[in-house]
Amino acid sequence: MIDFELQLKSHIHVFESLLDLKEEVSCVVDHLCEALDNGNKVLLCGNGGSAADSQHLAAEFVGRFLLNRRPLPAIALTTDTSALTCIANDFHFDDVFARQVEALGCRGDCLIAISTSGNSSNVINAVKKANKMGLKTIGLLGCSGGELSALCSTSLVVKSDTTARIQEAHIFLGHVICADVEYRVCGD
Repeated sequence: MIDFELQLKSHIHVFESLLDLKEEVSCVVDHLCEALDNGNKVLLCGNGGSAADSQHLAAEFVGRFLLNRRPLPAIALTTDTSALTCIANDFHFDDVFARQVEALGCRGDCLIAISTSGNSSNVINAVKKANKMGLKTIGLLGCSGGELSALCSTSLVVKSDTTARIQEAHIFLGHVICADVEYRVCGD
C-alpha cells in the first residue's frame, strides 16, 4: 500500500526546492515575452506525460490562463499523429520533433523541451535543431537535467528522481510561467 503521508511530504519537499529556480523562471518568462512581443511563437515537445504537459501548456497560451486576452501562438509538436508517425516511419522516432522544429520554427521563436530525465533522444535532437536555427530553447527537466540541461538556453531542473514529482512540478512551473507571460504581454 502506498503511504499517502510519505507521498505528500515528498511532493512538498520537491516544491520547496523550486524556490531555487526563481531566477531561471524569470529568465524563461523574459525569453517567452520577447518572442511573443516580436510576433514569434512557442513550440513545445516531450514524450508520454511530458507530451501531455506540452499540449496542456500550449492550450493555456492559445486559449487563456487567467486573463481574457488575445491568443498567444503556441504549438505542441506532440499532437499531429500523421506527422509523428510519418516522420517516425520514414526517418526515425528520434527525428519526430526536430523535423517539425525545422518545418515550423523560425529564428526568434522559443522551444520548450520537456523531459523528466533530460535524456530523451528525440527532445535532444529538437533542441539541437532549434539552437542551429536561432530559437531560444527552454528545458523543463528533472533528475540532474541530463544532456538537455547544457543544451538549452535556460533550464528549469526539478531536483527529484521520481517521475510523478517531476511532472507535478513541471505543470506548476508551466502555470506560473503562463500567468506571468499573460500579464506581461497582455495585461492592462
